[in-house]
Amino acid sequence: MQYKRILLKLSGEALMGDRDYGIDPKRLKEYALEIKQVVEKGIEVAIVIGGGNIFRGVSGAANGMDRVQGDHMGMLATCINGLALQSALEDVGVYTRMQTALEIKEVAEPYIKRKAIRHLEKGRVVIFGAGTGNPYFTTDTAAVLRAIEIDADAILKGTRVDGIYNDDPEKNKDAIKFETITFKDVIEKGLKVMDMTAFTLSEENKLPIIVFDMNKNGNLVKLVSGEPIGTIVDYK
Repeated sequence: MQYKRILLKLSGEALMGDRDYGIDPKRLKEYALEIKQVVEKGIEVAIVIGGGNIFRGVSGAANGMDRVQGDHMGMLATCINGLALQSALEDVGVYTRMQTALEIKEVAEPYIKRKAIRHLEKGRVVIFGAGTGNPYFTTDTAAVLRAIEIDADAILKGTRVDGIYNDDPEKNKDAIKFETITFKDVIEKGLKVMDMTAFTLSEENKLPIIVFDMNKNGNLVKLVSGEPIGTIVDYK
């Protein structure tokens, strides 16, 4: 296997499937089966999910809501998504634990680094909810932070696009895909991979990011097996 321990970053919107909002049970099960294949290969998997399918603090602030209040609502939305994915994973026989940056002890463990690593070592999938627990920080930043803390080999960012392009491939059919690209080139070309806080944190800690199409069946297990799937952003 190419990696021993990974952090999988999923957007909240990814869980919507073909819906306009909320969670699509069919998409949830597809993701659970994809993750199960990876776990069965002996790879340790941690997951961070966004909450954009339910609520975004930024959009709330744009409509006059207090930004801090809105971001806390967004953090709780990530916990809803995390619980949904946890249920889907356990339905297909994958052992899981959910840890949250905001304490909700009745439904999840508080985030403790050593405990999270112990769960991973025992073969459990660990889902991190509530972002970093702080307003003004995205779930991208939370994903990078948790990946660094648990000493993950890479961040796998699952999207609906099969990598990073020099232009939006959904709008420009002539857009060129990068197989590999450095952090420096991403910044110079103005490409959007993650928000700048997350991206800089990843670069400083020499943690590679792989952007790939999570919606294509088998892509996740192919990627961790070493097949050239998606685009690798690396410091080299």
